[in-house]
Order: sequence, then C-alpha cells, then structure tokens
Amino acid sequence: MSDTKISKSNIETELKSILRDLNSSSSHIEASAIMSRDGLSVASVLGDGVDSDRLGAMCAALLGLADTTAKELNRGKLKQVLLHGTDGYMLITHVGEKAVLAVASEIGTNLGMVFVEAKKTAKKIEIVLE
Repeated sequence: MSDTKISKSNIETELKSILRDLNSSSSHIEASAIMSRDGLSVASVLGDGVDSDRLGAMCAALLGLADTTAKELNRGKLKQVLLHGTDGYMLITHVGEKAVLAVASEIGTNLGMVFVEAKKTAKKIEIVLE
C-alpha cells in the first residue's frame, strides 16, 4: 500500500513539474491543471483562491456537454474547448482517454502558442499517466 502512495506522490510531483514548465513557457499563461475525465483533480499549478477540485468538476461537466454537442452536430471526436472571457481565455483539452488539461491565459495571449504548448504538454502528461 505504501508503494502505491509513493508512486502517486511521484506522479503528482512529475505532473506539477510539467505544469510549471507550461506556465513558464509564456508570461501570459497564468495557471494550469490536470484532472481526470470525471473531474477529480490530479495536479495543478493555480493562482490563489482557485479550488482545484471545483475547477476539475466544472471542466469535466463542460467537456461532457461539448462532447455531446460535437457528436450531435457531426463534428467528430472533440479535441478541445476554448472559453473566451472578458479577462482571458481557458483552453480545455483531452489528454488521452484518461485526463483533461486546462490552461488559463490572459487577454493578449498568442492563442496559437497556447495551442501548441498545450498539445506538447498533453503528450508529456499522457506518457506519465500511462
């Protein structure tokens, strides 16, 4: 049992390192999180006052609805969702079949760069979670 806890701790440490690298790839990226497809927080590097469990639940609900919408409208398999608010963006993307990556960035962000960095990061996360 203790081996499992150590293993989970090591995985979380590795995932947080990956998220820190993502957040530092641009001064416009403010926060990032990894959650399971059912909304449980796996690892996060978030700002103060952000509840990772609540964020995970909201992202999972949003992705579930977006998956259904994409199927209903014959758009194929959903890849990602982009939220554009008055104060910034939130990109939510699948990480394999098991997880979801959420990336928050501010207004003025080069969205192309965010898409590229999120895609590279999702591949790294998928390898760790295998």
